[in-house]
Amino acid sequence: MLQSSSSAADHPPKAIRAGARSGTISGQTSGMARGFAQGNVVILPREWAKDFLNFCLANPKPCPLLAVGRPGDPSLSGAGQDIDIRTDVPSYRIFRNGNLVDEVKNITSIWQDDFVSFLIGCSFSFEWALLGAGLTVRHIELGTNVPMYKTDIECVSSGRFSGQYVASMRPMKPAEAIRAIEITSRMPQVHGAPVHFGDPAAIGIADITNPDYGDPVPIREGEVPVFWACGVTPQVALANAKPPIAITHSPGCMLLTDIPDDDLITGKFRFSAPDL
Repeated sequence: MLQSSSSAADHPPKAIRAGARSGTISGQTSGMARGFAQGNVVILPREWAKDFLNFCLANPKPCPLLAVGRPGDPSLSGAGQDIDIRTDVPSYRIFRNGNLVDEVKNITSIWQDDFVSFLIGCSFSFEWALLGAGLTVRHIELGTNVPMYKTDIECVSSGRFSGQYVASMRPMKPAEAIRAIEITSRMPQVHGAPVHFGDPAAIGIADITNPDYGDPVPIREGEVPVFWACGVTPQVALANAKPPIAITHSPGCMLLTDIPDDDLITGKFRFSAPDL
């Protein structure tokens, strides 16, 4: 039974998806399926999908697209084999008219024939590269979810979608932060280089000990907070746009894909925008 990132690091993505589908994995996925990309999920009615696609294309830092499904098709074949987007995420959030109304383990009962699924790159994917370079990733060290914060960094508005960045934070010593910048800048499809490091107030974060999503982590002596754009950003845009229904992953609970992280680093993986 796969229940934690420590027991699931060396399992293939398909096994993690099966665990989510069966309910044996129901929490955050950081540290799972070493070497494969994880993705944030947004599902919208087709009427809203083109505006959201354009929002993502205009904001590739917080919303780097990995795959977009065909209307009504839950398979999301661009991300891997045998995916069912209705069941393979450990936890989903349901929004109606921009308001969070429920958190559920699968969305089969509310699936609509006009739903379009979006998969957005996740910073969990570059954490293996950081660990491989000898850097510490605090929330993995502690077995908790990454802390995520609303910021005052404005997205480029598109159609009905607008809002501010959400940023994930990992504390590091300054020399480690520079190395992390070098590593993650090669992976733009999972947010790339940080958007800020140092004073949280400079990007509108009033209390670093109280994240808006995820869990707080200690910042130790000699460390600075390092902030990456985060795929929870669309949840802010959804609250502003107020579509009649929207579905996302719960923060930290990602879809595990069959896309190798190496393909993101080398540029072998390419996203092609569909015609919606």
